[in-house]
Amino acid sequence: MKIRIVNRSKHHLPAYETSKSSGMDLRANLNGNITLKPLERALVPTGLFVEIPAGYEAQIRPRSGLAINKGITLLNTPGTIDADYRGEIKVILVNLSNEEFVVIDGERIAQMVIADHQKAEWVEVDELVATERGAGGFGHTGTR
Repeated sequence: MKIRIVNRSKHHLPAYETSKSSGMDLRANLNGNITLKPLERALVPTGLFVEIPAGYEAQIRPRSGLAINKGITLLNTPGTIDADYRGEIKVILVNLSNEEFVVIDGERIAQMVIADHQKAEWVEVDELVATERGAGGFGHTGTR
């Protein structure tokens, strides 16, 4: 699939790091560093603008290495970029650690996955088909 992209960043286009990767790394496009104190969040620009085809979305997800090693993750996860959005891709980073984290220009801050999706059509009914689980939820199955 070919996706149109405008790159106004100082960095190369997002790319798959391995032949079987599902996500492409997004990089911070900054003129100066951003320091995130514990529990602070920031909207970090990427300098990228995309034209996602109808029937697809771009999902913005955390990077596992930043999460486990630095306590840095994303709010609004996964973030969705709809097919009709034409603004800059920006990432909402949050620092869940006890230490400051400095975001530098070019740092890999998130990953982007292109995924197809379906449109749902509601069918209003008076009741739903019964299942063994029923209305049980939030730990109802007892599995961890």
